[in-house]
Amino acid sequence: MICAFDAYGTLFDVAAAARILGEKKIHDSFTKNWQKLAEIWRTKQLQYTWLRTITNDHADFWTVTQDGLDYALKSLDLENVAGLRQQLLKLYWELKSYPEVPEVLINLRNKGYKTAILSNGSPEMLNAAVASASIEKHLDAVLSVETVGVFKPHQKVYEIITDTFHCHKDEVLFISANGWDVAAAGGHGFKTIWVNRMGEPIDELARKPQYIIK
Repeated sequence: MICAFDAYGTLFDVAAAARILGEKKIHDSFTKNWQKLAEIWRTKQLQYTWLRTITNDHADFWTVTQDGLDYALKSLDLENVAGLRQQLLKLYWELKSYPEVPEVLINLRNKGYKTAILSNGSPEMLNAAVASASIEKHLDAVLSVETVGVFKPHQKVYEIITDTFHCHKDEVLFISANGWDVAAAGGHGFKTIWVNRMGEPIDELARKPQYIIK
């Protein structure tokens, strides 16, 4: 069995960059709005991947991440805060994993499962995050959509896993904190787990997660 994980929001805490700076209280307006900025940044980051996919206008995830942040800063009138953009982007390359992640990966590999990341992230971004979280030794593969030049939920992305491991679809368990990602992976033929940390309702999509965990 191949246990393939989404990266951002599933293994890595995407709100960490904004939270770290917010807690440092570097600017009053940002301190009050860092949670809102993190939310807008993530939403726009995802929206831009979808739009670039359906319009056949691919750019790597680092470009999309910067574009999403620029929108978020402007929406909260924070674009002129000295050094804020640069500090947030730097921290995004140093994201830590959620606390339970190393133990989960270790336990899976001890049971004989293969572990992998399948992410929208560029190879450079993913390698930096994996190193920052010190989980590289617990992964058999770190797979990026740049292999096929299109973002999730395009079906070509999920094919990367079976092509890499030379396995059948029913040998893959896909784990993500994004409901739409789980739905697409399930539609592709993978077994699925939705990591629902926030207790959100299930997305109204044709494919539902087979399993839900916190």
